[in-house]
Amino acid sequence: MVTLTINGEDHDLDVPEQMPLLWALRDVAGLTGTKFGCGMAQCGACTVHLDGEAVRSCVTPVAQAQGREITTLEAIGEDEIGSRVQQAWLDLGVAQCGYCQGGQIMSATALLKEHADPDDEQILDAMAGNLCRCGTYHRIRQAIHRAAGHEEEQA
Repeated sequence: MVTLTINGEDHDLDVPEQMPLLWALRDVAGLTGTKFGCGMAQCGACTVHLDGEAVRSCVTPVAQAQGREITTLEAIGEDEIGSRVQQAWLDLGVAQCGYCQGGQIMSATALLKEHADPDDEQILDAMAGNLCRCGTYHRIRQAIHRAAGHEEEQA
């Protein structure tokens, strides 16, 4: 039995410590906003925050998450920056199929927490590990600028 603090609440989960955090979140805790993509930390669909840092939950063992604050997509809107990111995504219609967008939003929120006013290079660096098969990268970048307060950059 392990105790994980997920979205501000403690959860006692009967899972092995080596289980990837992704499966503990989805299959045991029932938080399905975090998606399985590649299983090798290459696509970013499984991104969550551990103590505010964007991590790939598909390769993060539950043991590494114990004693840390886990934030998933289900709670990111409760965060001021996360809420701005979500609203920018909606305002600009970023998502097409939407499968990767949870991970994109989690990575974008972590970026804006670290750099309140990122330039394009910082955005590209922070988002490089998040793949979008639909190719919405331009709108993702625009949405991050909008969430940072740059309405005029949206075309």
